[in-house]
Amino acid sequence: MAVVIRTILTVLFAIDCIALVVVVLMQQGKDQGLGALAGGMTSETYWGKNKGRSAEGNLKKATRIMAILFIVLAVVLNMKF
Repeated sequence: MAVVIRTILTVLFAIDCIALVVVVLMQQGKDQGLGALAGGMTSETYWGKNKGRSAEGNLKKATRIMAILFIVLAVVLNMKF
């Protein structure tokens, strides 16, 4: 029974790894020069205020969820059972 669970978790871990790489590569670069140090002017624009509803905001949420899943699966797979 433990072998079946470990196999399922390993497959989920591999799928999560690939999906995490794809989602991170799909995100926009953050190379705004020196304006990025002070926060830039993007927070004052329409797109800066509604970033959570945009495609970039959705990618950010997906990255956060997949990163948490990655860490949890890595810890569980390293446990001895």
